Amino acid sequence: MRVTRGKVNRKKHNKVLELTKGFKGGQSKIFRAAQQAMMKALSRAYVGRKLKKRDMRGLWIQRINAAAELEGISYSALMGGLKKANITLNRKMLAEIAANDTATFAKLCQLAKAGV
Repeated sequence: MRVTRGKVNRKKHNKVLELTKGFKGGQSKIFRAAQQAMMKALSRAYVGRKLKKRDMRGLWIQRINAAAELEGISYSALMGGLKKANITLNRKMLAEIAANDTATFAKLCQLAKAGV
C-alpha cells in the first residue's frame, strides 16, 4: 500500500505558502519556488537584524555629533570628556537626549569640557 502523506504534506505546503504571502508571481503560489524564496528571505532577515544594529549605532553617532557641534565640542572630545567625568550613558540615550532635551545635553557638554 502506498502512503501519500496528503495531510502532512498539505500542512507543510500551507505553512510555506503562508510565509511567502505577498511575494511576487509564482514565489507566493508555487510551492517549490515559494520554498526557495522563503529560505532566501529568512536568511536575509537574519543578516538584516545584525546590520540594523550597526546602522542604528551610526545614526546615533551622527545625531550626537551634530548636537555636540552646536555646543562647540567635537564628538570625540565629548565622548572622551564624558568617560573622564565618569558619566556612563550609551550612544542611544545620548542621541535621545540630544534630540529631545537640549538643555540637559548642553549640561552634559559642559561636564565633558570640564572633564577634558
